[in-house]
Amino acid sequence: MFHHRAAGKKVSRRGRTAGAAACAGAAALIAIVVGTQTAAATVTAAGPGLGSGSLIQSEDFFQQGLAPVGATVGLSGKHALSACSGEATMRTLTKGKAAAYAEVTWSFDTKDTSLTESLAEGSSGTSAASYEKQLNQLVRGCQDEPAGHWYYGKAHAIDVKAGQGSWYPSYNGDGEVAGGVAVIHSGHRVGIVELTGQPSDDAGYMAGIAAAAVNRLAG
Repeated sequence: MFHHRAAGKKVSRRGRTAGAAACAGAAALIAIVVGTQTAAATVTAAGPGLGSGSLIQSEDFFQQGLAPVGATVGLSGKHALSACSGEATMRTLTKGKAAAYAEVTWSFDTKDTSLTESLAEGSSGTSAASYEKQLNQLVRGCQDEPAGHWYYGKAHAIDVKAGQGSWYPSYNGDGEVAGGVAVIHSGHRVGIVELTGQPSDDAGYMAGIAAAAVNRLAG
């Protein structure tokens, strides 16, 4: 059975999604519906630098056996970072000093499966490395949990041509794989992406999602 944290500590991302989206404001949010059979569907918006085109796209999920049905995109940095972050957002983590932000929530045709991603562009490689360190510390804060609680497993390094990062499997209160989270880094850009639920019990399933996210981040 999946157990959430007690009130006042860290709460599940699921209970915060609607509120986080509302905070982004109508001007910063774009609701997009994609066809489950249309591999070309994306959340890309025109413009240079970090933006919605740097987020994971629908065709990346098809390669992992997931069929996306919709996405909500924002550029405010106000989306809750992960199920472990409480009310922390990319904007609060960077103290509002990042050059740009982007975030997305994807829904799928698989019940109880969703994905969130939050990105930031640092002003330098040093600032990006600092943000990456903070994100990993946040995730590792949910590795050691009481019996019956969900938790993140050990870190696995990912290193691709476009960048690098760490991914962590996620386990429910029964100790079963229930998605995962990844902290990603490419140049001045960093991000965190979390999959809740998955169509496979292979803990390495998150590695493919993480690699796709790093490649998009670098673009």
